[in-house]
Amino acid sequence: MASQRRRSSATAVLLSLLLLLQLAAAYPQGKRQNVAVFWGRNKAEGSLRQTCDTGDYNIVIISFLSVFGHGKYWLDLSGHDLRDVGADIRHCQSKGVYMLLSIGGDGDGYSLPSSKSAADVAENLYYSVLGGDRPGAFHPFGDDTIVNGVDFFIDNGPADHYDDLANRINDYNQNIRDPIGIMLTATVRCSYPDPRMKAALDTKLFRRIHVRFYDDPSCSYNHAGLAGVMAQWSKWSATYPDGQIFLGVVAANLTGKNDMVAVGELRDKLLPAVQNTDTYGGVMLWNSYYDSLTHYGRYVKDLA
Repeated sequence: MASQRRRSSATAVLLSLLLLLQLAAAYPQGKRQNVAVFWGRNKAEGSLRQTCDTGDYNIVIISFLSVFGHGKYWLDLSGHDLRDVGADIRHCQSKGVYMLLSIGGDGDGYSLPSSKSAADVAENLYYSVLGGDRPGAFHPFGDDTIVNGVDFFIDNGPADHYDDLANRINDYNQNIRDPIGIMLTATVRCSYPDPRMKAALDTKLFRRIHVRFYDDPSCSYNHAGLAGVMAQWSKWSATYPDGQIFLGVVAANLTGKNDMVAVGELRDKLLPAVQNTDTYGGVMLWNSYYDSLTHYGRYVKDLA
């Protein structure tokens, strides 16, 4: 068992190093187009492999680890068969796609009641999906499959101890051999600050912040206009000048909120405005199911 786990750990490290080389070749410095998409919210969106094979994204965020913090863990992937996901993650990584696991979501099955619970969650993530080697650890995506980082999508419950969780996950980077390490990202509401994530983001450990410029009329483009978006974008940029801010947009109007930005408006007004700031990192799409219906990402990838 021990030798098998060592082989599994070595395989995971080799996969991570291979990903680095492929990313460097696929995205020369200064030319990389960053488009992230959330996958896992509707079984009709197709498989993870199919999502990556579109070529429209170089970051896929698996959503969600929706139960954690109280000794229980649960992945809600909307009916997708977990037995297929591990191989699909490795396939996506072989194509140079970063794979992140998002924790949280719109449910109420998660919170961090103490620093100890934050440490427990970090430990579980490290040994289950981030490459840690411990006999008997459960690997939901298979022994030879790791993700490249963790996205914090904390939309419910108290704000307590997410800074502790970020610090604890980052501590495990001392065990990671590749130079990128475990990537931490956050997906936040557009109105600054997002109170549930403020303390965590202030650790400065989050390399990318996906700001959701939808679901909030005060800062979604179709309701607040360019000025409303930029008022909040400027606050995020000023507070986290060393991070990459992603413009979060919705890929379809299926919720009755009219938040989908027309391609012409995105091309001619919204993207030029945010791309003119030093903190612009790319575009985040919600979500792959919506995009499978509209193919919005085909246009976004050429603009991002």
